[in-house]
Amino acid sequence: MGVTAPETVRAAVDAAYRDEWGQVVATLIGLTGNWDLAEDCAQEAFAAALAKWTRDGVPSSPGAWLTTAARHRAIDQLRRDTKGAAKVRQLAVLERVPIESTSEEIPDERLRLIFTCCHPALPFQARVALTLRTLAGLSTREIAKAFLTAEPTMAQRLVRAKRKIVEAGIPYRVPPAELLPRRLTAVLAVLYLIFNEGYDEQDGRRALAAEGIHLARTLVRLMPGEPEVRGLLALMLLLEARRASRTVDGVLVTLENQDRSQWDHVLIAEGVATLDEALATRRFGPYQVQAAIAACHTTAPDADATDWPQIAALYAELARLAPSPVVDLNRAVAVAMAEGVSTGLALVDELAESGRLDGYYLLPATRADLLRRDGRLTEAATAYEEALELAPTDAERRYLKARLCSL
Repeated sequence: MGVTAPETVRAAVDAAYRDEWGQVVATLIGLTGNWDLAEDCAQEAFAAALAKWTRDGVPSSPGAWLTTAARHRAIDQLRRDTKGAAKVRQLAVLERVPIESTSEEIPDERLRLIFTCCHPALPFQARVALTLRTLAGLSTREIAKAFLTAEPTMAQRLVRAKRKIVEAGIPYRVPPAELLPRRLTAVLAVLYLIFNEGYDEQDGRRALAAEGIHLARTLVRLMPGEPEVRGLLALMLLLEARRASRTVDGVLVTLENQDRSQWDHVLIAEGVATLDEALATRRFGPYQVQAAIAACHTTAPDADATDWPQIAALYAELARLAPSPVVDLNRAVAVAMAEGVSTGLALVDELAESGRLDGYYLLPATRADLLRRDGRLTEAATAYEEALELAPTDAERRYLKARLCSL
């Protein structure tokens, strides 16, 4: 057999790393119960693939090859480290397991890994870090950089999370039926946070959005009967489709002013189709409603054609399913566009008086925009100045400054 071109092998290994890493690690954790051993042996298997695939060619089933190679390394490591009867028994069990896992076993292992990483007993940031490390294969340095955290700090966070899984006896399993809805909500929250952290292109975190979508696609394949999983994927796809038009020269561009020719209509079509599949189950949830709102925006041919009464109704339903002052603020905007600025402003003022959004820059920014539309420019300028002091990113500050100057 001839030598395979190095660039071909590198591309194959890179693709396998993205598609198979979580699967290989999940399988090894399921077999050994040792998270660090699983990650180390998986890493060694991918490194070995670079040399062996160049010599022998890329295998027809890269995932099976990598799983087998990683498992052999785990066996070797356990054999070297065997101390006492427990390790001997573990090694004996591992060696009796068939070399190639079946296609049914692999998704089940990965599901166990997802639910373990996102267990409610772990701090939320630890869930996010552990998911990115074990399922997406990001290095500790990459995760630390993405979340603007020192690498040693992130490393300690990962160590503590793995230690807690062992010490607290967190089970490596898919939760039983009675616990599944609450636990699935925790999983979806982690994936959506990962996506959102990358949706803002500031600080070079864009890759996180891609990882969020990748993990959501994986979860859809593993849990095809859960409509909220499809709802989350649809929401991500519809938001990602608008990314190219969100900023111009570092300045945030509002939805109504975005260049819709720059939107990714392939992603929009996939997002709408995914949402339709979820809605067909008639088991509605918050992510499906948010995706439906995004679909109303992205399928309108232009801003003037936006169905604001429908969006207002969807926000009212979202407020029922997942009450939140941020949802109430967004509903106020939709009501203003559907029923008149004064009606929307009254809702915004109620929110401001409640104090539930104190310090949230979008509250004065929204109020400023509605006051501007109502012709109350002096009040609008004051609200824009308040929003400017609270805005968290440069793109948002540039947008608010531009609005203020336009007055």
